[in-house]
Amino acid sequence: MKHSGSAAEAPAKSCRFSASCGTDQTPTPGLVAERIRNHPCFSEEAHHHFARMHVAVAPACNLQCHYCNRKFDCANESRPGVSSERLTPEQAARKVLLLASAVPQLSVVGIAGPGDPLANPEETFETLDLVRKAAPDLRLCVSTNGLSLPEHVETLAALGVDHLTVTINMVDPAVGERIYPWLIHHGRKVRGPEASILLSERQLEGVRRAVAAGMLVKVNSVVIPGVNDRHLVRVSREVKALGVLLHNLMPLISEAAHGTYYGLGGQRGPTPEELDAVQRACEANSQVMRHCRQCRADAVGLLGEDQGQRFALARLPPEPVRDAAEVRAAYRESVEAVRKRIDQAREESLRGLKDAPADLSVRVAVATKGGGLINQHFGHAREFQVYEVSKESARFVGPRRIDHYCLGGEGDEVAMASILAAVSDCAAILVSRIGRCPQEQLAAAGVEAVEAFAHQPIEAGALAWFRTFVARARAAAPAPELQAGGGGQSTVQPDRANIGPVEP
Repeated sequence: MKHSGSAAEAPAKSCRFSASCGTDQTPTPGLVAERIRNHPCFSEEAHHHFARMHVAVAPACNLQCHYCNRKFDCANESRPGVSSERLTPEQAARKVLLLASAVPQLSVVGIAGPGDPLANPEETFETLDLVRKAAPDLRLCVSTNGLSLPEHVETLAALGVDHLTVTINMVDPAVGERIYPWLIHHGRKVRGPEASILLSERQLEGVRRAVAAGMLVKVNSVVIPGVNDRHLVRVSREVKALGVLLHNLMPLISEAAHGTYYGLGGQRGPTPEELDAVQRACEANSQVMRHCRQCRADAVGLLGEDQGQRFALARLPPEPVRDAAEVRAAYRESVEAVRKRIDQAREESLRGLKDAPADLSVRVAVATKGGGLINQHFGHAREFQVYEVSKESARFVGPRRIDHYCLGGEGDEVAMASILAAVSDCAAILVSRIGRCPQEQLAAAGVEAVEAFAHQPIEAGALAWFRTFVARARAAAPAPELQAGGGGQSTVQPDRANIGPVEP
């Protein structure tokens, strides 16, 4: 299997992984940075510019999870295990080419369900082979529960899969019993402690083999309060020791309407503060992914902006005569120019913060349509991206889903309540435009709505706003409270949740 780049290549300034990814088992950081450079799931920076496509060719599953209920033809739910169409390998390859000609941002094709890809090995492998031959410039990914991973690693590597995601929610069978009631292995249904022991052993062995085969491995974990939230620090430590590149800690989706065991039984998901606490605890061991959108099995487009219904198979035009690889190449070249401008703007904004207090940080929310820019009207946003800003950086915290504001009538008031809850820990919202009424409502809640940095790069705009925040704070505070390097001032965020004692 060939990989682009070389160990001598320097990672991009915008890459968050150049300093910490890799162990003795993984490629060097420079090569890792090159391999994830345009991967929207493995790189937070790339998700502003590049799209992914999931092809739903794997309906069967070999593991029952208490948080999962696979649904077909459900257009209104956005979560793993849900799809509106199931494709044959031939249909999947055709759809990939058709979509790749219409969406030059496409860089990754993945198989993530709606069941488990490796519980459907023939369909999965045939799809990967057809896509690899039809569009060799697209990265291939597979997301699996890991139960059948050990015996399939060599085949996946031979087919060109170099990015792999494995969902691991526990390494202690006692925890696993509370998440997995049963599994099917080699035609035998296994329950109870035996199921959890078998699953954990095979997940870790599969990860070990995948890393040895040169794959970049991401581990997904669902944060389930009272079940595995304190246990996930141990999971993070153990998978990092195996050479895992990223740990993605996702909130449990547990609404009763989804029909899951947890949802019907009243098991709640974590609050944003609780999720942040788990992520921060795991950051001591691993590089933590924070930009996950918990995508559907047939997701298409930029993360957070799914276009799956637009590209349903029945709506697609006849097959193109040839692949549009040159269009994608031109788009990628244009992104490099944009990245250079974003890097330059960030560095310029940082230079203006040299005298800012070292121990001051605030959170800001950003409305963006992609491209790494502050370019969305407040009323059109369906999510905000939250950053923690200090004199050192604008660090991505995570996405916050919100109700759509511009509905008209009473809908606006209902949406505003959800928006205020979502940004309660933020000092400002950076938008391209905002109406007077929502601006006043935000101000009454202590959140500043800011249009001054519209269409600027997100990090540069957030840092520039932070400079004005520091200046205003200094003007209002008695000396020497907010002098550079002065003590006594820390983040303006509310106290974060503590997950309590973690497992040794």
